Order: sequence, then C-alpha cells, then structure tokens
Amino acid sequence: MRPDRRQESTTLAIALLASLLVWNLPFGGYVLYPFKLLATWMHELSHGLAMTACGAGFDHILVYRDTSGLAYARSSVGAFGSGVIAAAGYMGTPVWGALLLVTTHDARTARRALGVLAALLILTALFVVAPTAAEDKFGPYAIGAIGGVVLLCALLLPARWRLFGAHFLAAQACCNALLDIRVLLRPSQVVGGKVAGASDAHNMAAATFGTTDTWAVWTWAILWLLWSLAVLFVALRVSGSRAARIAARNGQPTASPRDGSDRDERRRSPATAPDRTDPSEPAGTAGSSGSHRPA
Repeated sequence: MRPDRRQESTTLAIALLASLLVWNLPFGGYVLYPFKLLATWMHELSHGLAMTACGAGFDHILVYRDTSGLAYARSSVGAFGSGVIAAAGYMGTPVWGALLLVTTHDARTARRALGVLAALLILTALFVVAPTAAEDKFGPYAIGAIGGVVLLCALLLPARWRLFGAHFLAAQACCNALLDIRVLLRPSQVVGGKVAGASDAHNMAAATFGTTDTWAVWTWAILWLLWSLAVLFVALRVSGSRAARIAARNGQPTASPRDGSDRDERRRSPATAPDRTDPSEPAGTAGSSGSHRPA
C-alpha cells in the first residue's frame, strides 16, 4: 500500500478510536463540546436545506449553549414536505460525516475539505445563525469561532495532523448522529433549556402515521439510527476500497523475478543490448520479462 493510503487508513482508525475513547471519559463531554455544537449546526443546516428544497424557504437557525438548536422556515408546507424537513436533521448529520470521510484521503484533499467546511461555518455564522436573544449572540459567535479554528487547521497543521483532524471531525459527526438519536426515545425533549412539545420524530410520526403515539415516534427514531449506522458503514467501505484500489493500481514491481535471479536487471541495463550479453556474464545467457434538535 502506498504511504499516503496507509496514512489515510491509520489516521481514520485512530480518529474513530479516539472519538469512542473520549466519549467514555469522565471529562469527555467538556472536551467534545465544540464538536457537539458542530453536530448541531450540521443538523439544523440539514433542516434548512430540506426547507429550501421543499419550497418552504429557509429563514434562520438557532444554536443554544446546551447544544440544542432550531431551524425556521419562511412558510408552511404539506404533510410530505413536513416529513422531509423533519427527517433531514437526523438523516443529514451522518451524511456530513460520510462526505468528510470519503473526500479526505490525503493531506491535500483534507486541506480542501476543511477549507470548504470553514467557509460554510463562517458564512452561516454571519448570515444564517441568529442570536437566541437580543443580548445573547452565543450561536453566531460559537459557530464563527469553530469555523475560524477549522480554517487555521486547514492552513497551519502539518500534513499528517491535518488529515487526522479531518478524519476526527468526520468521526465526531458520525458518532454524534448516533448518540443524539437516543434523546428521541426520552418522554420529553429539551430545547434551549425548556421542555419542547415535539421532536423531529414526533413531527415525522404525525406526517406519516397521523399519530404521535410512542410506537410511531420510536419507529422513526430506530429507522434513523439504522440509517446512521448504514451511512457510516458505507463511508468506511468506500474509503477502504478506494485506498486498496489505488494502492493496487500504483503498486511497484519487484526488483527481481521470482527465481531470485538478476536477469530483469541485466535486461534493463544499458550495458546489455538485445543481441549482446552483459560483459560481466558468460556468453549464452538470455534475459526474460513478466427541525429541531433536542439537547
């Protein structure tokens, strides 16, 4: 395997293991707090993209200190559009992570992907993320700061650490997508420190089943959990298959044939013409070749 492909596989494995390890440390929640805010941004922006696609119009999003968030449309849509918008948050977050995984296979592509992500974070902080109150501009400042840090990582980190950073962000997006779905199984949802009446799963259940009974809500929560697992699995398979394929295509030939002789080397030597033998060998030898997001 080529060094850059081997590096990709190594950094991806380390990033996934580090993500799982930090999540289980007593202080893991504090260390990963910025990544949870990033996942909230991905979740709410996915709602916004669905709102735009469904014709509802995307107005703004809110990001709260407790890592919950809200996305606001400009108008209402029918049951089908409401269902698409409700599903987009939990289905979109793992896709963000998967895109980072499959597009960052070396330091150069990692810089490009991190640069695009940083630009999106900063632009949305300026024009899309609204203050949660007149005196509280936490959301825009937090998202803008994360965008600035991502940009610095893209520009200043050494190649190996840049690739690890991109993979760690991707792993965190996928892990958060899985962990955040657990809150849908709780009897109540909290957004911005207040109990919310309905979650994305409630809205999806109402749009599809016409009821918000527990079985309907849990059905969509479980389906979204399976979706997140499937997206992560496919992204890992695509990354691994691509690395193996490129390594095979660019594999280097061995320096000598299987029998251990040096005939190929002599055949390639300038001192050996087609009808001549190598001066150092006896005559007669011959060469051969082979919606809302609760906290």
